[in-house]
Amino acid sequence: MLEVCLLGTSGMMPLPGRFLTSCMTRYNGRGLLIDCGEGTQVALRKRGFSCHDIDTILITHTHGDHVSGLPGLLLSMGNAERTEPVTIIGPRGTAAVVNALCIIAPELPFELRFHELTQPFEEIPFEEYTIEAFKVNHNVVCYGYSLVVRRQGKFMPEKAAANNVPMSLWNRLQKGQTITENDTTFTPDMILGPERKGLKLTYCTDSRPTGSIVTAASGADLFICEGMYGEPGMEKKARDHRHMTFAEAATMAKEAGVREMWLTHYSPSLVHPEQYADTVREIFPNTVVSRDGQFVDLMFEDAEA
Repeated sequence: MLEVCLLGTSGMMPLPGRFLTSCMTRYNGRGLLIDCGEGTQVALRKRGFSCHDIDTILITHTHGDHVSGLPGLLLSMGNAERTEPVTIIGPRGTAAVVNALCIIAPELPFELRFHELTQPFEEIPFEEYTIEAFKVNHNVVCYGYSLVVRRQGKFMPEKAAANNVPMSLWNRLQKGQTITENDTTFTPDMILGPERKGLKLTYCTDSRPTGSIVTAASGADLFICEGMYGEPGMEKKARDHRHMTFAEAATMAKEAGVREMWLTHYSPSLVHPEQYADTVREIFPNTVVSRDGQFVDLMFEDAEA
């Protein structure tokens, strides 16, 4: 199960009831935060999440509405007696920006480890899942992210027996280890069936529609995408400022074949984005006009009710 919560859905500036951009995920005890706009800490508290559990932060780009909450968040993590390192992934220059912000959060009791993105597409493996970073089209260098949870095949004792795999090795092989014993090498595929469908979350803000987004989101269980403008007649403004309309986001969701799309990162002028829900659902029916606190548990197929 992958927990996903949109903590903030506002772009440019916070509004009453709408914090700046951030999204929290949790999987197997691992907390991951995408962006950290103003209000992120309060939103975490409202949802009942702990900042202590966040060990990875993904930064789409370093505009203030996406990083302004970082100093306070990191300071709170330190005050919560966190000592384990925190990994921060973002475009080139992210380390300089974060270190400058941390002047007001000095002497953190944990290490900040930076991974700066330089390629149009990068794959960053973690133990529990893989992060796929893809470049998008904003007026500064900006990345979207997919979080991919792969799922190995079911354990097949009859296959293990047919391949003469000792029972004492089954547990380690199921954990993905390759083992050599008595000059014989045993691999996980000797006891497992074919890989099963996993989970995929794709997140993108601050971009014009691009083929890279459609490719990255292909087949996603959940596609979270910016919808800066929902009102008719805002297409030119979206183009000029390198943002997206509801209709453009929905068109990409349809092309990518995603299961569900959540809109986010609304313009401050878009006070009631839900007014335009019916129009956008004509393009992609499974669209959610999100609000702060939007939450879902993404379940593996055979675990769904």
